[in-house]
Amino acid sequence: MSNFSNEHVVRVTYRDTDQMGFVYYANYFVWFEIGRTELLRQTGHAYKDFEDLGYVLPVVRAECQYKKSARYDDLIRIRTKVAELSGASISFHYEIVRDRTGELLAEGVTKHAIITRDGKIARSGHILEKWLGGE
Repeated sequence: MSNFSNEHVVRVTYRDTDQMGFVYYANYFVWFEIGRTELLRQTGHAYKDFEDLGYVLPVVRAECQYKKSARYDDLIRIRTKVAELSGASISFHYEIVRDRTGELLAEGVTKHAIITRDGKIARSGHILEKWLGGE
């Protein structure tokens, strides 16, 4: 599973920055979301397809280590990979790098429970594993 990955490039907009001109820290988590959404989309299935089956993936853990700051108008590359997949959860690992130089700006992890819409733990990792090419 750890070999399943995606890279997606976005441009830092003015709205992404704080008064000092640096990317506001919470936006890295937005980029993590973009990364995992694009990773799932790469399988030919959108996150919405999983929801249509009656499942959701709430974040149960989120971490980010900030290394260097992104700035307005930078192109950043979001590298996302599946770190772990079990029957009831999936974890993603992220790297945010400056596209022009490859400098590591931040890295992080999110862990998501796989639950039904009514909040019950679902043992449906096999569906994601199939989408990710594990079966």
